[in-house]
Amino acid sequence: MKKIGILTINDNNNYGNRLQNYAVQETLKKRNFKVETINNQKDIVGIKVLNKKIKNILKKFFQVKDSTKRYNYFINFNKYIKFSKFSIDLNHIPTNLSNEYDCFVTGSDQVWNPNFNRMSDIDFLMFAPKEKRNSFSASFGISEIPENMREYYKNRLSQLNHISVREDRGKEIIKELTERDDIEVLVDPTMLLTAEEWDKVSKKPKQLKTNKYILNYFLGNLSEERKNEINRIAKENDCEVINMLDKNDPFYITGPSEFLYLERNAFLVCTDSFHSCVFAILYDKPFIIFEREGNEVNMNSRIETLLTKFKLQNRKFKGKIIEDDLKHDYTKVYEILKKEREKADKFLKNFLNLN
Repeated sequence: MKKIGILTINDNNNYGNRLQNYAVQETLKKRNFKVETINNQKDIVGIKVLNKKIKNILKKFFQVKDSTKRYNYFINFNKYIKFSKFSIDLNHIPTNLSNEYDCFVTGSDQVWNPNFNRMSDIDFLMFAPKEKRNSFSASFGISEIPENMREYYKNRLSQLNHISVREDRGKEIIKELTERDDIEVLVDPTMLLTAEEWDKVSKKPKQLKTNKYILNYFLGNLSEERKNEINRIAKENDCEVINMLDKNDPFYITGPSEFLYLERNAFLVCTDSFHSCVFAILYDKPFIIFEREGNEVNMNSRIETLLTKFKLQNRKFKGKIIEDDLKHDYTKVYEILKKEREKADKFLKNFLNLN
């Protein structure tokens, strides 16, 4: 059985990151490959880092806070992801790493975002020969590459074998830099798994005592005006409100498995998050998408691409929640999704030599 190594962002505090990592793994496994995620973060190898880890472990042992409980839920989800037995960073890459795997995949997520100080040559798979370097729904996370880094990106993107990205702008960036015209734009990997497949790693939160609730999943701020509007709809429909990312809410400590359950069983999903929209679609749930408020990085272009592709612009918040917002019909959405999955399958067959 051939072996594939996934290089992605290893973030045990981000729902979308963990879920896309799992989705890439399962998508590749379905094609009869052995798949491992190679743990790679900035400065994770070496004696200084080991000492820091020991101090953090002791700190967590003696002081159990909500943030620690939440972290533990994320670690618990990681049991569904097959990790390599070793870790790497830019200064510590095993000399035989390339020989351990038949090919490598970088992505999904914003692995090529220059604003993340973790980004390095590892994310372009420079340790492996060109024929083993592939990207799967990778993202830059920005619309323009800084002028002083354009040559760096041009050199490394030119040396990738097969490339697929997550956004149309990503394809444009690569073409501008390299003149390559063989770039595929694929949906986020989380959309390649069915609702039933996601149910395998879903788990009911212990705190959940109600059968009817509105799920608030906001990465940005939630103004009093919007909060009051959501609460009004909750009261009119006899729903509780779960503010999942509010540190004062008992559901804040939940992990990716619990997030899946809350999305699947919500009466309504209110969000400014891309992945929250994705799972509302997969789970056939009505959702309302709000413009993001506050200092969080704006990802509205990414959400716009999703809503445009699946013709769901009517799911945007219009200042007031009306009865029609609580209704939905995703028949045409699933027809489009079927074609997108076929497109992704064709790309995978190409670089995995399955034809």
